[in-house]
Amino acid sequence: MYNIFDNMYQLPKLDYQFDALEPFIDKATMEVHYGKHHQTYVNNLNEALTGYPLLQNKDVEELLKNTSSLPEDAKTKIINNGGGHYNHSLYWKFMSPNKSSPEGEFLDALKNTFGDLDTFKEKFSNMGLGQFGSGWGWLVINSGKLEILSTSNQNSPISENKIPILGIDVWEHAYYLKYQNRRSDYIQAWWKVVNWNQTASLFLKNR
Repeated sequence: MYNIFDNMYQLPKLDYQFDALEPFIDKATMEVHYGKHHQTYVNNLNEALTGYPLLQNKDVEELLKNTSSLPEDAKTKIINNGGGHYNHSLYWKFMSPNKSSPEGEFLDALKNTFGDLDTFKEKFSNMGLGQFGSGWGWLVINSGKLEILSTSNQNSPISENKIPILGIDVWEHAYYLKYQNRRSDYIQAWWKVVNWNQTASLFLKNR
């Protein structure tokens, strides 16, 4: 997410082609979402950090974990665009064209917390569906426990000392080209491309 050689944040490389998540996430949406929206967050973040060389050397996670230390004249822009960069960098990893399923310790943790996988998916979907306006739905680790929550705009759980291990973008730009105003249809389709291996790996690393 950060390139130390040119002091500029950059788009992360995708692990799959733009059409790889079809028919659930369409190619046109991926092209615009990744190439336009995410790129804009990166550009604006770099611009916001102009004149702050010490901040330019920090990973975006460090910026978002310590928002109280950000300069007042750039704080809002750094939080909004740093969050947009960080959240989207996670989002691309949370999806994959390769089918997977939760298993092992991670599946046990889901069952222990939510009862069963279907109940978890229902609660998570409802959180994303119920987010008013633009925002995200998240599965996080909070003080060693799994928790579902939503954030508005590009706010990130990491700023609340919570570790995101699964997240869905429910801004309209994430689904409008294919699903128009049918956020529910988008969320249900998104489950078909969830990268459970990535989520389980983050869970095991941070539990």
